[in-house]
Amino acid sequence: MLARDLAPLHPGATFVVDVKSTGLYATDPILKAHGCEVVYWKTGHSYIKRKSAELGALAGFEKSGHFFMNGELGYGYDCGLTAAAAILAMLDRNPDVKLSDMRKALPVAFTSLTMSPHCGDEVKYGVVADVVKEYEDLFAAGGSILGRKITEVITVNGVRVHLEDGSWVLVRASSNKPEVVVVVESTQSEDDMRALFRQEVKPRLGDRVGKYNQEI
Repeated sequence: MLARDLAPLHPGATFVVDVKSTGLYATDPILKAHGCEVVYWKTGHSYIKRKSAELGALAGFEKSGHFFMNGELGYGYDCGLTAAAAILAMLDRNPDVKLSDMRKALPVAFTSLTMSPHCGDEVKYGVVADVVKEYEDLFAAGGSILGRKITEVITVNGVRVHLEDGSWVLVRASSNKPEVVVVVESTQSEDDMRALFRQEVKPRLGDRVGKYNQEI
C-alpha cells in the first residue's frame, strides 16, 4: 500500500523487498505505470538496509515488518515512528479512503505460511545449492511448474522462481536455524497455492529435508 501511494509522488523510484515478500510488488500496475523498479533481495534486516542504501532506494520493505525509508521520508534506518509517519501521511493524502479499502484495492494473492523443514546446519546450504541448480536448469530448458512457464529465477538468497501468472515458489536456507525455508504464493487460488507446495516444492525437496514445522 505504501509503495502504491508513493509511486505517483516519486516516479521511477526503486523499492527493495526481501525474497519472502509478495510477488504483487513485481506485477503491480500502479508501480509499473510510474516506472518504479522493485528489487528482491536477501532476507534480513541488515541486508535490506544495506541494499536500499546502495541503490538509493526510496524505501526498503522486509516481510517481517522492518521498513527503511530514505530521502525526504527518512534516514534509511529501521524506525517504527518513521514507518508510522509514512502511513499517516498516506492516509492524509487519501482522506476519503479507509485503510481497509486500500487493502481491498490490492490485487489478490494467496500466500502460504513460512514452512521450515529440518535440515542440519552442515548440509542445508548444500541442499539449497542443489535445488537452485535444478531450478536454473529447468528455467534454461524453458520448463514450467504446474503448467505455467518459468519467467525468472532469482538466486540472491536461495532460489525464488517466478511463473508467468505472477505466482512463485521460494526455497532458501535459514540464516539462524538448522532448517530450510519454504514459501509459495499463487495468484489463482488457495487450492493452487497448496498445490504449488504439495505437488512441486515438497516432492522436489523430498527426503533431503526432515519434518516440517508446519504445512499447508
